[in-house]
Amino acid sequence: MPQTNPVIHMLGRRLRLAAIGGGPGSFIGAMHRQAARLDDRFELVAAALSSDPDKSRAAGADLGLPADRSYGTAYALMEAEAMRADGADVVAIMTPNDSHHPYAMHALKLGFDVICDKPMANTLAQAQEVCAQVAHSQRVYCLTHNYTGYPLVRQAKAMVQAGHLGDIRLVQVEYVQGGRAKPGPSRTAWKDDVSRGGPSLVLGDIGTHAHNLLRFITGLEVEQVAAEVGTIVPTRQTHDYAGVLLRMQGGARGNLWVTQAAAGVENSLRIRVSGSLGTLEWAQESPQILSFKPLGAPAQTYTPNGPGTLPLAARSSRIASGHPEGFHEAFANLYADAAEAIAARRCGLAPDPLALYFPNATDGLLGVQFVTAVLQSSAQQGVWTTV
Repeated sequence: MPQTNPVIHMLGRRLRLAAIGGGPGSFIGAMHRQAARLDDRFELVAAALSSDPDKSRAAGADLGLPADRSYGTAYALMEAEAMRADGADVVAIMTPNDSHHPYAMHALKLGFDVICDKPMANTLAQAQEVCAQVAHSQRVYCLTHNYTGYPLVRQAKAMVQAGHLGDIRLVQVEYVQGGRAKPGPSRTAWKDDVSRGGPSLVLGDIGTHAHNLLRFITGLEVEQVAAEVGTIVPTRQTHDYAGVLLRMQGGARGNLWVTQAAAGVENSLRIRVSGSLGTLEWAQESPQILSFKPLGAPAQTYTPNGPGTLPLAARSSRIASGHPEGFHEAFANLYADAAEAIAARRCGLAPDPLALYFPNATDGLLGVQFVTAVLQSSAQQGVWTTV
């Protein structure tokens, strides 16, 4: 990351952040708050951390927030902060899927920039509405597909852009988890409720990550899908498996496989991209290694800030080569990039082009379009369906 703090350079202060959701017991809430602070672009000034008003206020106090900025509800937070001279600049949303759309819409209408967990929304109509509101408001919207923040994922993208792979021909991406391999309720109750988790939990939860990753690295859009989506674990009502064949721009072909029911697997996100000149391979469980296998030449290994690092990847590495960085840092890269874009907008300046690679509203809409097409294909016994 840059040695100077561009946000403080432009604004003269850190961005003021308000958190909605992510209270006690939330894994992702802690990730958001830590990512926001890692590069010193933000300060947390307000929060509504739980749907229970009393728990929300108590959780805010535990974070050291004053009583008048530890809110009982998300809407109370947004209304009050919008009226304060020292109110929040940015709202970060880390709540169950069904609330992403209404909270983001309200925040954008009140003039806040938004950082939101995926998926953008549970339905295509809602996603289109958020995307339109972002365009109308001219506010920054960052969707936390955090895997795009890994330095070597950005190295892979830069290598594709530079032509190292030639024409992209094949893409394989899988996101395999085992957290729902056992029958019975989820640890988080809302994930068992289709009205809250969305029409396909596995696609909304991790399928959108896999789809976003393949788009981010290749720069190609998925044009058609042939899919099977369903439930592997007996008695479960929500989807825990999806397999998708892909037809992509330029004639590339691919497949995407996601499940949360692979017993014993932890968090295995993997991608392989093959072009006319070589193949790239990366796995989230060993994120310090990017393998490049050029046609007719020895295989090469890239590491963060190591030899051959391209500018987009170098920007995303904080420490010297040979030192590990991981999930927290990848998440923080999205927050840092969004902060620079937000500060530049507020100051009427052009942001660093390398700060604009965070997933945005268009990426969110394309993710929901992909889920919609996959479900349509599966409902018709896997027929090829246009995205």
